[in-house]
Amino acid sequence: MAGELNRWGERPRKPCFAGQYDGLPGESSRQTQLFLPVRDYDLAATLDSGQVFRWQRDGNIWNGVLGKHFLQLAQTRDGIHVRAAAPVADWQFLRDFLQIETDLAAILKTFPDDEPMRAAVKACRGLRLLRQDPWECLASFILSSTKQIVQIRQIVALLAGKYGKPALGAGLNSFPTPQRIAAASEAELRACKMGFRAPGLLNAARKIAAGKLDLEKIRTLDYASAHAELMTLRGVGAKIADCVLLFGYGFDSAFPVDVWIERALQELYFPRRRAGDKRLRRFAATHFGPHAGYAQQYLFHYMRTKLK
Repeated sequence: MAGELNRWGERPRKPCFAGQYDGLPGESSRQTQLFLPVRDYDLAATLDSGQVFRWQRDGNIWNGVLGKHFLQLAQTRDGIHVRAAAPVADWQFLRDFLQIETDLAAILKTFPDDEPMRAAVKACRGLRLLRQDPWECLASFILSSTKQIVQIRQIVALLAGKYGKPALGAGLNSFPTPQRIAAASEAELRACKMGFRAPGLLNAARKIAAGKLDLEKIRTLDYASAHAELMTLRGVGAKIADCVLLFGYGFDSAFPVDVWIERALQELYFPRRRAGDKRLRRFAATHFGPHAGYAQQYLFHYMRTKLK
């Protein structure tokens, strides 16, 4: 975001709550608002960097459904204004999702001090990793296979529209539960334009609904075990498993390698010689430090938006 919306280093303010600001249009006394003081945060880059697929931009406002709530987020120079379409008793779910308490400066210091990484950080400063609901994250990335971001958004919107429950105070639906998806047929899911991805989504939903895969248990596993557990699912390869571990569980060592990251590593780090897939993965596993997944997201967004 440009200009005054990206003035990093602001001194945090105390939160202000319902009725204490008028930063979003169309507010009424029945709606609940929140101000999140946060610095070094680029909301646009974060929500539009391929981590999530249910947020739509309207000018300076981002509309989306998080859990059962329809929310509008707007960034100003000193934080993020939030409006919910229905009263919210506890905002911790949003703070966790946005990861506003993350010490981004400390994470950036762990990145390798090389020209590609410096350029990516400079271009994407303020980009954060979100902490998503593991089921929605898993389902979304199963549906992402060989699809562009705009197409993934369309599929996810169709799926939520058909199988999700209405979000509070809005005309949009929450993301459907595994149980709801498990009760559908493959043909019904294919009607949401997901094609060959339907069997994978159905398989995952039915395993979770039947208790054969415990998404909460994955939080307790080490990276290798969690990765292997996710890859028992149909349609979940190394890249999708890494995306779920990184965006859904906070395994910062997970380093998803897709076509954009492969291109970034090849062009930025091996410009004079072709590096094979195994070499790229070995390089990624050792070069980017303890927060390699964070570095990956900076490279991904930099490659996709700045160098494409």
